[in-house]
Order: sequence, then structure tokens, then C-alpha cells
Amino acid sequence: MNDIRRTILWVIFGFSMVMLWDHWQVYNGGKAMFSLAASQQPAASAPGGSTDGKPAGTHAGAPSGGATGTATGTAIPAAAAAAPSERIVVTTDVLKLTFDTDGGSLVGTEFLKQVDLADHTKNVVLLEDNKEHFYKAQSGLLSSVNGQEFPSHTTPMTMAGPTELKDGDKELVITFTSQESGGVKLVKTYTIRRGAYDIAVKHAVTNTGTAPVSPQLYLQLVRDGSVPVSKTPPPMLLRWFGVEKTPSFSSTFTGAAVYTETKKYQNFDFSKIKKKSADYEQHSTSGFIAMVQHYFASAWILPDGIARQNTLEAVDMVGSPVPDCCYRASMRVSMDPIAPGATKTLDATLFAGPQEEKILESLYPGLERVKDYGWLTILAKPLYWLLDAIHNLIGNWGWSIMALVLLLKIAFYWLNAKAYSSMAKMKAINPKITEMRERLKDKPQQMQQEMMRIYREEKVNPLGGCFPIMIQIPVFIALYNVLLSSVEMRNAPWAFWITDLSSLDPYFILPLIMTLTTLLQTALNPAPPDPMQAKMMWFMPLIFSFMFFFFPSGLVLYWITNNVLSIAQQWIINTRMGVPPQFNLPKFG
Repeated sequence: MNDIRRTILWVIFGFSMVMLWDHWQVYNGGKAMFSLAASQQPAASAPGGSTDGKPAGTHAGAPSGGATGTATGTAIPAAAAAAPSERIVVTTDVLKLTFDTDGGSLVGTEFLKQVDLADHTKNVVLLEDNKEHFYKAQSGLLSSVNGQEFPSHTTPMTMAGPTELKDGDKELVITFTSQESGGVKLVKTYTIRRGAYDIAVKHAVTNTGTAPVSPQLYLQLVRDGSVPVSKTPPPMLLRWFGVEKTPSFSSTFTGAAVYTETKKYQNFDFSKIKKKSADYEQHSTSGFIAMVQHYFASAWILPDGIARQNTLEAVDMVGSPVPDCCYRASMRVSMDPIAPGATKTLDATLFAGPQEEKILESLYPGLERVKDYGWLTILAKPLYWLLDAIHNLIGNWGWSIMALVLLLKIAFYWLNAKAYSSMAKMKAINPKITEMRERLKDKPQQMQQEMMRIYREEKVNPLGGCFPIMIQIPVFIALYNVLLSSVEMRNAPWAFWITDLSSLDPYFILPLIMTLTTLLQTALNPAPPDPMQAKMMWFMPLIFSFMFFFFPSGLVLYWITNNVLSIAQQWIINTRMGVPPQFNLPKFG
């Protein structure tokens, strides 16, 4: 019982450090420290795919992914067009979109308001089709009749409409009209609004034949399995020492997601999809499919009430820079029979943009979940709401972070006061404990009894400072997740030399300040009588601080604020209790 209180505190501290580091690893594309290593399995073949550059929509067989629809027998075409006929660029105030006239597919999205972290002369690109990256949004029609081909995402189309959103216009409308194929003509109408990252896509299907047709409409997102890697330049301090390349940090979670009313939001990394171990609802009448990566996402959304088949699968895509390693998230809808000469339409929404929570919530309930807060979502969402409300008042994300931490410290003031009061009492009786340990060092049993007697007489609870701290740990981990996953931190300045809260401090000044405040806070705590514990009391904060040298500036700023406020509160409480604050410096001799 001698040092049980400090032992528990160190367990709490160590657990917090491990959890934060584990979150950082996962957010940076690494494996969780506590997950079982996935066994290696052979790569999945491309179900329903084709590698010859021709549509694969004419052969029979069950739909890929193991699901069956209301009209089975045809797989979604997996092959990319061998030679796109034309690329058309459409520009709005926030988007630069590239369309392929083969299929009228969206094959490029450049965000004009999101600057690349590595090169501020460039903008962020999400969807693209080049030698380095393959990522497209496609749609088309399938037929359940063997040998019958309907217009798909490889069918040549004719584009009509303006290519630039003019000043004063609220929206831009373009159409892609297919050639007649199998007695069917498809017209895609894209409506792009000013300031919006979501696009309304209307599919008008006309029966040009002499017999009724019952096509299936598919909507899909296809991309290679490459994980985006941050290519931010090295901090200035590293350049001074001749380091020209900073350690590469990959993005956060990268993979596919499915949302249904029954199972809600589910995301799966590409390895799970490749091994066909993703367990999701394949038939639903609501929801969306999405591709997710750090800060950005794409999604196809259909109105509720429309029956659809959801599929996540690994496929071969001709034209991909990563062979045998492409992934597709798709929805398939069986349309009602269309009489000769008749036209039926189906509306969908295509989103490709930053994970701004309020925008995502307005598009579809649950779409904001692509911004993954992990297992502490229930705490993280109100924290983000509060942070955003503060930012609306202050207008600076750095000061908003500091203000939020201040509000949290005020909210937990009495819990912290109880913990620091317990520490102050322990510090007051520490000389008595030290003298007793020295006097009875050869009599451990008697030492324990004497220790308990002193605790009873002084009315000190050795565990009094533990539980208040334990209660606060989930809150601060949730806030950590909020700051790490919020796209608003990208290129957001704070003050002085900090021009991007999502990047490392270029001079490592904030991490150094954090290290100093951590050591100062450690020095204010009562020194453990055990020399080994006293050394650990200093080594652990140093190791913890070193980790923050490679964390984004916004996270370091948050931790510095928390440290400074904790030191101030601890100092005030010690003074009020008549325990003069003093610094217990380490003794490593």
C-alpha cells in the first residue's frame, strides 16, 4: 500500500500515453497496437471484371460480392476505357471538375479552396486518373438479358452545357447523352451549385426500341488501393541540420464505407475488402456508399425508399497504375419496366469534397460519420460542436482550441481540485513518510502498517487523486480525435510562426514549450520516496513529450494549454492548503 496511489497514477498516465500513440498510429495509416495481425491471404480475383478494355456487362453469372438483386445475371463493368475520347474541364467557385466523355464519368476533382500542404501553389486533388493514382466516380446501365448491352460508363457520350460558372449564376448544368445501345439511350444531367461540393445527378433512361426494357442503374466509386501520404516539407529546424525530407506520415483511415438504416455507418479498409471479410448489409432502401481518406471523402447517395444492392469488392481496372489492386464501392437499382418511347428518371447525389461536418450533415443523416472520431464519437461530436461555436465567435482556430480547453478545465474544476488537494496532502506528509520508510526499511510488514496508520491519522486517501483524473481521460482523448480529424485545421493559421495547425511546428518551438510545461508539472508533484519511481517520474514525461515533436501544431497547442492551466490550478490549491509550491528536481546520481 506504500505507493499504490502513485502506481495507479502512473498506470493511468501510461495508459493515456499508449492510447494517444495508438490513435496517432491508426490515424496515420498504421496498425492498431492491440489488433490481431491479419493473416495473409491470396489476393481476391476481380469478380465480374474484365481486363481487355471492353465492358464486362454482357456475360452471365451472379452479381459479384455474393449478393443477389431483384434482377440478377449481369456484373457491373469493371474495365476502364482504353482510350478516353475527350476530357472536359468544368469550373465553379470551389471545384475544378474533369469529365470523361466515355461514359460521362467524373474522373477529376480539384478543390480550389484547399491548398496542398507540400506545395502551396497547388490545390488538393481527390479524384484523378493518371499514372500515379486511379480514382473515379462512374454510373451506367446494366441489362439482365444475356447478350444485351445498355449504355455504361464506357459508352461514348456527347456533352452539352457551359464549362464555367459565371459570376452571378447560382448553378451550372451540363448533360451527357449516350449513343443508343440495346434499344436504350441514357442522358446524365449534372447540376453543380455555387459553393457546393455535392452534385445532383439525374439519369434519364429512354427506351428507343420496340419492346419494354427493365434496366438496372449502377453507381460506383472505383479507386486503387494506394494510401495517400503526406509530403509536407521538413520543418525549418531539420533543414538547418541538412535533413531534406521529413519522416513521411501517411493519411488516416483509407477505405470504403457503407451506410444503411439497419447497420448504420460501417467502414472497411481495403485489405478486409480484398479478403472478402467485410460484413455489411447488401440490400437496403436507404443510405450511401463512400470512399474515405484523411480530411476528404466521396459518396454516392440515393433517396430513401429506393431498393438498392450495395457491393464492396476488389476488381481489376484497366488503366490503373496499381495492377490487381483496385476497389469498388457500388449501388445497383432495378428500374421499373420502361415502355417503348417512354423515359424514366432516377436522381442521385454525388459528393466529393472535404469532410466539413455541417455540410455532410446537411446532405444526408449519417454522412458526417465519414469523419471518424473512433469509439469516443459520443463525446467527440459535442466537443466539435462547441469548438465550432467558439470559432464562430473568435474567428481563429488556434485561439478557439485554447478557449475550449479553458472551458473544459472550468467544467472539471472541482474534480481537478479534489485531485490536487489529495496531492497537496500527500506532499505535506511526504517528509513523515520518507522518515518512516528509512527507519523501517528492513521491516516491510511493519512499514505497511505504519503507512496505513499515518494515512488514517492525517485523513489522507492515497487513491483520492486517481479517479478524478480517470474521469477526464476520455474527454481529452475525444478532443484529441476532433483536432486530428478536422479538415478545418488544414492551412489554418494561429499566430506568429504557426501558419498551419495541421502541420508540424517548423521550428519545434511549441513541442519544446510543451516539454518544459510537462516537466514543470511533474516537478510540482510530490517526489516518490522510492528512487526508482522518482526516476520514472521524469523519464515518462520526457518520452511522452518527444512523441509530440511529430504531432500537428494544433494538438501540441491543445496540450500546452492544458498543462499551463493544470499548473496554475495546482499552484493555487497548494497555496490555499498551506503547502508552499516547490519544485522537486530529479536526482539521478
